[in-house]
Amino acid sequence: MATRDLTETGVEGVERFVDLFEAIVGNVSRLLHGKETAVRLALLCLVSRGHLLVEDVPGVGKTSLAKALARSVRLDWQRVQFTPDLLPSDVTGSAVFDRDSATFRFRPGAVFTNILLGDEINRASPKTQSALLEAMEERQVTVDGLTHRLPSPFLVIATQNPAEHEGTYPLPESQVDRFLLRLTMGYPDRSAEITMLESHGQVSVEDLDPVADASDLDFLSDLAASVYVAPPLRGYLVDIAATTREHPSVELGMSPRATIALHTAAKTLAAANGRNFVVPDDIREVADPVLAHRLVLGAGAELDSTTPSEVVAEVLRRVPVPASRR
Repeated sequence: MATRDLTETGVEGVERFVDLFEAIVGNVSRLLHGKETAVRLALLCLVSRGHLLVEDVPGVGKTSLAKALARSVRLDWQRVQFTPDLLPSDVTGSAVFDRDSATFRFRPGAVFTNILLGDEINRASPKTQSALLEAMEERQVTVDGLTHRLPSPFLVIATQNPAEHEGTYPLPESQVDRFLLRLTMGYPDRSAEITMLESHGQVSVEDLDPVADASDLDFLSDLAASVYVAPPLRGYLVDIAATTREHPSVELGMSPRATIALHTAAKTLAAANGRNFVVPDDIREVADPVLAHRLVLGAGAELDSTTPSEVVAEVLRRVPVPASRR
């Protein structure tokens, strides 16, 4: 596979990328035992300037992940508990009357932060859920005709409990498609849970020292964006997208936004693996967390208990991998 000549920001930049990436992962993992894969995906999402959907049962570390990630990179964070009575203005902000100046003044909502943890997002009404769409896509909110830019970086970590459906509102496809990755925290394995019991209370979020800052995060994002993707691999991405759209079990396949998301995530993973170019394994490794939540299966597939992850795996088997060329 052809690679570009590495300048000073190339070789040295990739080495610095790996060092920073591993330092952040290691720092967050001090608090989250046995969750390194989830931590890496969350950081990959942040570096890729995307948003993260976490589907899991309560008590597996979703809030701790958001807090530890923000602490490690010296970012602000806020948590919003989504409930049926939550209003869009609670999220985006509202105009309030200032008696002193006799004018309306904008009061920022919870979305004005670096990392927003939307806990149980599917418990809020569709109107409140839709309040996040502009923020997630355009990094801004519009209130009373005035546009307000959000802080940079900006990451939404939304959680939902897959075991509870009473009193919930399914996320619309347009919103699900705006999440770069979906992951499950999962239960820790036996040794990790024993370690967690032994160290419980000894390490808190406040004990974590920041190992990076916003400027380091900008560097990580800019370098990941510069990672090279060879033309055959761009064709490979498009072929994967086309195959999902033609798959008999799929009612709604990959959108162009999903193709871009897979392209972006693969580039960030390549940089985290110490390369300034993407290889097919990068694409295949992030395919499930990037694509599975975006695919809408037909009624027949649901009756057969086919899962989106199984469809993604089948699509990867079907699409020929481009031959490697130096």
